[in-house]
Amino acid sequence: MTVAVETGLWQLDPTASTVALRHRTMWGLVTVKGTFTTLSGRGEVKPDGTAEGVITLDAASLDTKHTKRDRHLRSADFFDTDRHPEITFVVRGAEAGSDGTAPIIGQLTVRGVSRPQDLTARIVRADAEAVTLEAEFTVDREQFGMGWNQLGMMRGLTIVNATLRLTRSAA
Repeated sequence: MTVAVETGLWQLDPTASTVALRHRTMWGLVTVKGTFTTLSGRGEVKPDGTAEGVITLDAASLDTKHTKRDRHLRSADFFDTDRHPEITFVVRGAEAGSDGTAPIIGQLTVRGVSRPQDLTARIVRADAEAVTLEAEFTVDREQFGMGWNQLGMMRGLTIVNATLRLTRSAA
């Protein structure tokens, strides 16, 4: 069964959307979790069923529930939010599949470094007024200039979980 998403312009509902990350640290003994509290986005579904759009995160809004760690994550060792306040994910192409998923061809920009980032989103809900997508994917932080790793404590990839609710836009 193909899930149809209505043609037109869509706006991210930040109150019903989350982008969170988790990364194993302390030699794999601890998982650090955080959520970006400020995000925005928009998209367009074209008459042929393909979609494009952009999601923007305020890099300084990452909240791990640990003030000292959050300050360090905002520093030049990691997100360097003074120089690079936004993280963007540009959707260059997406189309709903017959299985309720949407393969997405995208580009992720962190710290001013852009890299291709393809993923598959699951369409949780779609009607004439709203669409909700869920996705989980991995990011190699070192590809974005975040190589800080005191005593080799941080290993592996960062896992990103996103639940995005978009509502029909008036214009």
